[in-house]
Amino acid sequence: MMVVDLAAVRQKAAKLLAHRKPGFSLEAPFYLDRELFELDISAIFARHWIHVGAAVEVPEHGDYVTVELGRYSLIIVRDQDAEIRAFHNVCRHRGSRILTNRKGKLRNIVCRYHNWSYDLHGALRDAEHIAASVDRSCLGLKPVHLRNLCGLLFVCLSDEPPDFEEMRSTVAPYLAPHRLEDCKVAHQVDLVEDGNWKAVMENNRECYHCTRHPELLRTFFQFFAHAESDVKPRQREYYQRFLRITDEFHAIWNGLGLAWKPIEMFDGRVTGFRVERLPLDNAGESYTLDTRIASRRLLGDFSAPRLGALSLHTQPNSWNHFLSDHAVIFSALPLAAEKTLVRTTWLVHKDAVEGRDYDLGHLTEVWNRTNEQDSTFVSWCNTGVHSPAYEPGPYSPNESQLEKFLDWYIDRLSAHVSEPSAFPGGGNALAAD
Repeated sequence: MMVVDLAAVRQKAAKLLAHRKPGFSLEAPFYLDRELFELDISAIFARHWIHVGAAVEVPEHGDYVTVELGRYSLIIVRDQDAEIRAFHNVCRHRGSRILTNRKGKLRNIVCRYHNWSYDLHGALRDAEHIAASVDRSCLGLKPVHLRNLCGLLFVCLSDEPPDFEEMRSTVAPYLAPHRLEDCKVAHQVDLVEDGNWKAVMENNRECYHCTRHPELLRTFFQFFAHAESDVKPRQREYYQRFLRITDEFHAIWNGLGLAWKPIEMFDGRVTGFRVERLPLDNAGESYTLDTRIASRRLLGDFSAPRLGALSLHTQPNSWNHFLSDHAVIFSALPLAAEKTLVRTTWLVHKDAVEGRDYDLGHLTEVWNRTNEQDSTFVSWCNTGVHSPAYEPGPYSPNESQLEKFLDWYIDRLSAHVSEPSAFPGGGNALAAD
């Protein structure tokens, strides 16, 4: 356990921010330094809307999941009124971690240490031997702000969360037709990657490396966020096919009344996001090896399988794909300076039956392989950044989304560091593993 001097960390971050070169990757401490990792948790993950999963992970009352974010642990539970709530996973008695399993079902939230019991609204229900003079009403679980965006769950640890309405009102028309609340979890995989959370997100926000994803490129066009000037002569025929198929999908989406135009809201926004509908190659139905749907039971009221993919990126930690037949949801959850949990969740229609409507291997193979490949790429970068020879390198034009992600991060970190009191209520030091 080390003690972090927050004032010193602010000064360290301010110096690094002052000579950060736009258009280049970050300096090594941003990826490796444990103190700067704690600053990221305070400045980014404790103050912004964080994507933590899907509402159908807790389909019935009493169902819960736990989420780890740095030093924070959260409980997300559906109560008796079918409302989803979030709490800090900390007993109000002496601070014991209450729930240790990733997910489960319960009638009450019971601390394993002294059996303090809380109802699903977070109120203290039973605390044997507690002094009569203690006001039990003040000892409920500490709540966490939670928002449900058409079936996607976001939490904010701040007492005063930033605006969520702009993202909700903009994204909802795109996402609503997929009806995530009428889905179920088909599969979920947790992959711990050897790299800082920003390295994980950087890898995700560009397709410069996508030739390393042969399975994904059966459907995913490599021209995400590319300008035509970035297209190389050897790619010209491929690019022309991309344009032709894109026109076909525009006609399909317009005919069905599906929102599809890209909307990007990053600059100057606390809650940053990007949403658009993307064409898919070949059969164009789904992210599968044969490019056909993975589930015969389509989502919502969809009757045609060839709908491409709705893509949603949210700052600072998620990317998501919604298709005619299933959805794939990704959350990047920081565990330590050089460890990041990437949680991938596949959703199918709630009435889809495994073995009849879908084969689990067919459904998950492309993204399982892509995730494993990406994990390797992140580890390569993490290893290289440790070298004294590392220095920030320039982004290519087709890494524009990566640069926008880091611009947003730098802007939010700078705003935090420049505040008169960047760590309210936190004193001048904190303990970190």
